[in-house]
Amino acid sequence: MQDHRTSPEETGGNGRRKRRFTRIPMRFVIPNLVTLLAICLGLTSIRLATESKFEMAAIFIVLAAVLDGLDGRLARALDGASRFGAELDSLADFVDFGVAPAFLLYFWSLHKIPSFGWFAALVFAIAAALRLARFNVMIDDPNKPAWHAQFFVGMPAPAGAIAAMLPIYFSYSVVGLPEGRIFVIIEIIYVLSIAFLMASRIPHFSGKQVGRVPREYFIVVLFTVAVFILALASFPMEVLIALTLSYLALLPIAIRRHARLSAETQAGQGGVATALEPPPGP
Repeated sequence: MQDHRTSPEETGGNGRRKRRFTRIPMRFVIPNLVTLLAICLGLTSIRLATESKFEMAAIFIVLAAVLDGLDGRLARALDGASRFGAELDSLADFVDFGVAPAFLLYFWSLHKIPSFGWFAALVFAIAAALRLARFNVMIDDPNKPAWHAQFFVGMPAPAGAIAAMLPIYFSYSVVGLPEGRIFVIIEIIYVLSIAFLMASRIPHFSGKQVGRVPREYFIVVLFTVAVFILALASFPMEVLIALTLSYLALLPIAIRRHARLSAETQAGQGGVATALEPPPGP
């Protein structure tokens, strides 16, 4: 029969059992703190939208997208990836890039046609949720070819949120947007189109291949990044317009490249299968 009595070390000498806390290394904590900060930015964006501070609300969502790209890289660099962090990141993405943009777009313009505007906002949020759920399911697929890492299946939620706010960028830029019911209808169609791209299986470039910079191009890349940051700080809406249009323009290129790589893979598998077949009999 086992003795379940505690030792003096476990009770601390005063008869009370001491609680044993597991210490979590900071390399696990830091990426999750960045994710929580992104959630705060998304929720604050909703608050700013309710206060009609639409430009700042859009910037907060863009900053949340920057942190979303940073937390995963921090986790990999610090060897701090965990299942908890992955689940927290997924929840943060839905808040930041599904709920917050939907509220922002509705409060900004879509409310002028309440029924269809709210419908578009709901569809956008649902599309973001479906996109994130599919990503979580497909991330552990061991049968994917290596080149699949170059692409996302459907538009990523952060990119979808940034792209959906394109009318806001135009409105607060030097270009401006005309007002009127017809333009609200165009915005609704545009938001539904972005939602379709997120929920669809259309391939998009992932950007995961962007890693180390060759030494001979380091100064050029550093200068380019510095100029980009300065331009973003001085002309944020104009830079976001350029980035969004450039990203959308890359979509046909991504589709063609994905189709070519897929065809090459199928052709290679067909060749292997033919080589493994036994020779025909006499």
